[in-house]
Amino acid sequence: AATAPGKKITARLKRTLPVRGPQAPTLSELMRWYCLNTNTHGCRRIVVSRGRLRRLLWILLTLSAVGLILWQCAELLMNYYSASVSVTVQFQKLPFPAVTICNINPYKYSAMKEYLSELDKETKKALETFYGFSEGKSKVRRSVEDWNSTGSEFFQQIPLLKVEDFSRTATELHSGQKRRVEGSVFHKDSSIVNSGDSNDIIGFQLCDANNSSECALYTFSSGVNAIQEWYKLHYMNIMAQIPLETKEKLSYSADDLILTCFFDGLSCDKRHFTRFHHPLHGNCYTFNSGDNGTILSTSTGGSEYGLHVVLYIDEADYNPFLVTSTGAKIIVHDQNEYPFIEDIGTEIETAAATSIGMHFTRSRKLSKPYSDCTETGADIPVENLYNKSYSLQICLHSCFQKAMVDSCGCAQYAQPLPPGAEYCNYKRNPNWMYCYYRLHEKFVKEQLGCQQICKDACSFKEWALTTSIAQWPSVVSEDWMLRVLSWDKGQKLNKKLNKTDLANLMVFYKDLNERFISENPANTLVILLSNFGGQLGLWMSCSVVCVIEIVEVFLIDSLSIVLRRQWQRAKKWWSHRQRGRAGKAAQGSDLERQGHDNPSPVSMDEDLPTFTTALRLPLPQDSPLPRTPPPNYSTLRLDTAFSEQLPDTLELGQH
Repeated sequence: AATAPGKKITARLKRTLPVRGPQAPTLSELMRWYCLNTNTHGCRRIVVSRGRLRRLLWILLTLSAVGLILWQCAELLMNYYSASVSVTVQFQKLPFPAVTICNINPYKYSAMKEYLSELDKETKKALETFYGFSEGKSKVRRSVEDWNSTGSEFFQQIPLLKVEDFSRTATELHSGQKRRVEGSVFHKDSSIVNSGDSNDIIGFQLCDANNSSECALYTFSSGVNAIQEWYKLHYMNIMAQIPLETKEKLSYSADDLILTCFFDGLSCDKRHFTRFHHPLHGNCYTFNSGDNGTILSTSTGGSEYGLHVVLYIDEADYNPFLVTSTGAKIIVHDQNEYPFIEDIGTEIETAAATSIGMHFTRSRKLSKPYSDCTETGADIPVENLYNKSYSLQICLHSCFQKAMVDSCGCAQYAQPLPPGAEYCNYKRNPNWMYCYYRLHEKFVKEQLGCQQICKDACSFKEWALTTSIAQWPSVVSEDWMLRVLSWDKGQKLNKKLNKTDLANLMVFYKDLNERFISENPANTLVILLSNFGGQLGLWMSCSVVCVIEIVEVFLIDSLSIVLRRQWQRAKKWWSHRQRGRAGKAAQGSDLERQGHDNPSPVSMDEDLPTFTTALRLPLPQDSPLPRTPPPNYSTLRLDTAFSEQLPDTLELGQH
């Protein structure tokens, strides 16, 4: 019982003195308590400084320090996801890459004449009509009447036009009629400087088969390019209808293309080559493809220890309208990569020796969050149509082919077929040409979304090529070399070889230095935390404990104060609502406590009226003057401040 008064005094002090610290009732009191007790010196100086100027200076300095910390920490976070590049050079025995070789002319023209006879006939007529070209005849242009009498099916599908001026007026070369061209105009030879004569501009018009008013005119500065592009469109229509087995027979065999072969100083033959059929280049042959499970390697650099082949091009059997150059195309690639001959192939000249020196580089990039590359392509929502390891080119081509099938109802001939699709031809898909050109235009302008979906591969191999060319065979050795080669292949060729039919190719490692380029994280978690600590200590003399303190005060305690105030407001609102339901009986009892006759406008939320404010209260109408209520004598009794009183105070009370 002796300690009871002390407990009462302590409780009374707690109720009387302001509450500070995490239990402070307001945010301002919490912030003041934090500034007085925190380990960061700047916040304390804001509170204890005397004078407004000094306090303002400390506020500016503290805010500047906080801003610098945030800026430096943001830089540290950004640098944390950066990578450093390291280059490692190793000297070792290197695996030889796959080398794919294609003839520029995809199919033997003599074997294709049966399929292309009508198209070639119409092309020759076009050249004779437009430019006076004739084989074995005088160069006299045909009349329009003679042209119309042929009833060309090809020109009905894609009419050739001669643009006479830039007012969208064109002459249809098939019928000689002039008409106004509607729709968009696309100049396909923008890199070629036009001579200024608008009559030199030739093109063709493609229209939507379902809506004849939807058309596009494709113009060319050169008539050669216009006719060749027109020829290729019809050529793809024809080839799309020929079975794959037939096309493989129409193209070149390994015996036809490869005359001699040496690798690493040893003889090789067609058994070291694997055939695959390319839609635009016919039969292509890959050396060291790895299909049999074996990948050749080389332990010595130099032209003597690489791949050395002599190719038979057979220029006389070239399609004169499809290709305008002579030679072969090669590409050096990994065994798991698809050879994109049409995109990155290197052309090999005839009557020349082409030496290609290689430097091998392996690259490895970090994936997310350091870069936006993909490991295997499994996270890319595009089906791989090439059955090879993922690459950016495979993704882009597959994405376009998928969009082609979805938009045009058929697949483009130059790319693999998706499951369940068929190649486009104007007999089954009369609208595919217009659809293809419009879709390709969107693809080039990155409007299909393929460039946004497809990503670079994180790991890839690259062979940097250095090409040199020399005349081959030389004048003094030409005679005997051609005789020997003709003798070796005489039974198959049945004719004397010409040097313009031959191409000499050498592919080799210039050295056996393998460069490995890799990315490594520039920062680790330990370095990041150390940098954070350095910034906090430099600008705010703060440690990890200080950071925890900031989190506790500014997040936990501040949130609890806000929630507590909201809870008090809700309780207050609820109590007002309950008193409103109590009715006039509760109000009468309240008035009785306040006085007998005096009205009481004072609510519980307002301050008690003083004597002066009570005199200003309005009197109710038809009521007597207020009078002072008699005292309640029971209230005059003096109670002790504490329920339990000390013995000495009781004695004083009795006296």
